Amino acid sequence: MKIILDAMGGDHAPEAPVLGAIQAAKDFGAQITLVGKGEEILEVMRKHGIENLPEGMEIANAEDVVDMHDDPASIVHKRKNSSMVIGLKMLADGEGDACISAGSTGALLTGATLLVKRVKGIRRAAMGPVMPNKAGGKTVILDCGANAECTPEFLLQFGIVGSLYAKKYLGVENPKVGLLNIGTEDSKGTDLQKQAYGLLTDAAQKELLNFVGNVEARDVPLGAVDVVVCDGFAGNVLLKSIEGTAMFMGSLMKRKIFKRNIFSMIGYLFCKPGVDEVMKMLDYREIGGTQFLGIKKPVIKAHGSSDALAFRNAVKQAMDAANSDISAELEQTLAIIKETTND
Repeated sequence: MKIILDAMGGDHAPEAPVLGAIQAAKDFGAQITLVGKGEEILEVMRKHGIENLPEGMEIANAEDVVDMHDDPASIVHKRKNSSMVIGLKMLADGEGDACISAGSTGALLTGATLLVKRVKGIRRAAMGPVMPNKAGGKTVILDCGANAECTPEFLLQFGIVGSLYAKKYLGVENPKVGLLNIGTEDSKGTDLQKQAYGLLTDAAQKELLNFVGNVEARDVPLGAVDVVVCDGFAGNVLLKSIEGTAMFMGSLMKRKIFKRNIFSMIGYLFCKPGVDEVMKMLDYREIGGTQFLGIKKPVIKAHGSSDALAFRNAVKQAMDAANSDISAELEQTLAIIKETTND
């Protein structure tokens, strides 16, 4: 298995991608192609006293870089020699099994759509981050920012994609799919939610997914469902609200409980292993990134501020995604929906 990594994408490139990739090659035995400015990659290695790349790693030179201010729609043509575009072309041409970049989200999604292509029948690819929940499992949120404006058909497809992803990637036998809404009643929401509710209900009756109805935002981190379906605007607000609340509660606990007096500080020493474990679960670096679901081959969007640890884990995530590819099954399911709809 070969993973293609954009070595020039992200706030800490090329140092963080290069060091993370080297660590991943050592830890997971991954074959990795670093795409980027060769001399800068070699300079990172010299700086850290690394004489040779691990076995199975190589460098593919790319003299250009996609800028965060570039128009996403133009990068395939105007930035054709960039590390991101070259990496996506390599993936499309079968020179790798998955691609990772911490560059511009819009540019990466556009490039993946135009070069790697969507699964047949998919209208829009979506970002599907995975977050831990109170029930002890994980929840997939679709979409979390790739598609701010959606149609009911988009939301139906997000439900199908998310269900297959949770089944294949997370190992959930019969994933519960919920539609994000302002209430659990089927009459709640705008026309988008009401129409999507009907489509998801029909799909559930055909046993194409396990749709359990509407779900409120507060129930998402509690594990009410395995997959949350929503438009990219609402999903992004949901995700960042959960992240912010987690950061706030962590800071509040330290300030108001653990640092209150000498006795609470001593108590913290006994609690520290558990606290560290919780914080690790909520650390985006431990996950690696977010996969664009609906693209023919795995494309992983790493966080812009990813460090070496995040890139290391993004490689592991890419390997897992390639091993649990859902493209064929997704295409088959979408074909069934199309046939039954036409009937």
